[in-house]
Amino acid sequence: MAINSTIFKASINITDMDRQYYQTHELTIAQHPSETDHRLMVRLIAFMANAHEYLSFTKGLSSDDEPELWQKTLTDDIDLWIDLGQPDDKRIRKACGRAKQVIIYAYHKKKATVWWEQQQAKCQRFNNLNVYYVNAEGVEALVNRSMQLQCMIQDGEIYLSDDNANYTVTLEKL
Repeated sequence: MAINSTIFKASINITDMDRQYYQTHELTIAQHPSETDHRLMVRLIAFMANAHEYLSFTKGLSSDDEPELWQKTLTDDIDLWIDLGQPDDKRIRKACGRAKQVIIYAYHKKKATVWWEQQQAKCQRFNNLNVYYVNAEGVEALVNRSMQLQCMIQDGEIYLSDDNANYTVTLEKL
């Protein structure tokens, strides 16, 4: 018998000073049984860093054909493809061919460093690709079934908080 996904509700108030974006998003997020709380928060951070009214979560880990998040036009073209972790070069090539812009958010510093050393030369040819390392230690403590989060983005840093804790997340361009 398969284990079901865990469903989370998140109300995120985003103040993005860098992009002049100010919005509250009410999100429903499914956590795959194999997904850690840290990875769930990295997905939320990726959403916050690129928040837009058309940005949405996909099937994620349950589908090889879709990214973690994407932003599509009204004509179903993919404006933004967002992946997490360390995708292989075949997946990166596919994403760059299908979307106007591709962003990969790598996490776990040691794994991300080794992966990037292997992929960097292969990725040089993609003009529509940006890769970031997400330094978000401890943010998994924010995970609960009903999250009320404040997010402020300024000068490339993300400040996350709830009623109990504050975290600073940095995105390091690779």
